[in-house]
Amino acid sequence: MSTAAMLAFAAAAAGTAGAWELLAAAEGTRASAALARVVEPVARAGREGREPTAPERRRLKLLAAAALLAAGWLLGGPPLAVIAATAGPALAVAVVRARSRRYAAALRRGAPEAARALADALASGHSIRGAIASAAAGVPGPAGHELGLAARAMALGEPVAEVLERLRRRAAGSAWDTLVAGILLQRDAGGDLAALLRELAGSLESAARVEADARAATAQARFTARLVLGLPLAAAALAELAAPGFAASLLAQPLPAALVASAAFLQLVAMLAIRRLT
Repeated sequence: MSTAAMLAFAAAAAGTAGAWELLAAAEGTRASAALARVVEPVARAGREGREPTAPERRRLKLLAAAALLAAGWLLGGPPLAVIAATAGPALAVAVVRARSRRYAAALRRGAPEAARALADALASGHSIRGAIASAAAGVPGPAGHELGLAARAMALGEPVAEVLERLRRRAAGSAWDTLVAGILLQRDAGGDLAALLRELAGSLESAARVEADARAATAQARFTARLVLGLPLAAAALAELAAPGFAASLLAQPLPAALVASAAFLQLVAMLAIRRLT
């Protein structure tokens, strides 16, 4: 190993250690607190399913653009930095939406457990208001969070029908539509709501098992499709690491830039088609 390579390795190791110490020193300072406030809407979207407000969305977009600008500058210089920064706002929105979709999926999965907890509370003698409050304390995850919001709203005097309708809209799933419809129907027409909710919980669990089996049967095909879609990006990253500035030189010429743009468009179309099929 040459002296230059050894010095470069030592410099990289020292830089990594220095950056780690800098992060440790910055923890708990105003800068880290401000950064935590900026990224808090992302965590909240996954924890509570709440969309960021307009000012929060603007701050997230600026942070993503600045981070990608710095990363692009280090990897490929000014041209790649500008392209990466342009993608920052879209990336921030995509991350928030992905967290919200994950929350919604967990909420749908929690519907059977919520229905069974409500049935147990009703069977023990609670009213609908009391059953929702009792179930909220025993159901984990997004389903318990939404039931807790409903219980607090009813404790403040909101009508049961309005609270359940808001819960149904936030859940945006057929399972919760059926659950809320059963509760409201029993309130108007009577009947054994506890037995109905237990039957509903069993049906929802059966449907979830069927869906899981279908996803398992197509897992290999979906993985292969995503792997093929990711190969060009991996090849581009390796080429840039092997020859820094390769991407910038490629995009600087009209014909290669047009071909890269066409390839990226076709990759996007393929990704949307695969998502639609699966």
